[in-house]
Amino acid sequence: MSRQCSRTGCAESSIVTLSYQYARSIVWLDDLSAERDPHSYDLCQRHTARLSVPNGWRLEDRRSRRELAYAAAPRLAG
Repeated sequence: MSRQCSRTGCAESSIVTLSYQYARSIVWLDDLSAERDPHSYDLCQRHTARLSVPNGWRLEDRRSRRELAYAAAPRLAG
């Protein structure tokens, strides 16, 4: 399954699905969902790494260990 990042102007493939609940001031990062949900956002590696939440909000990373290992892996130039 490959979907484009939800960020405007980004053509990279998504790796995570971001969802949030405004009333609880919480943001969740999950493994890429099987289907696109109009109430969530799919993000690429670059936009996931640069993600920040508003002051007072909590970010919960619920991705599987396999995905976390990939995200933390050093990238080689070339």
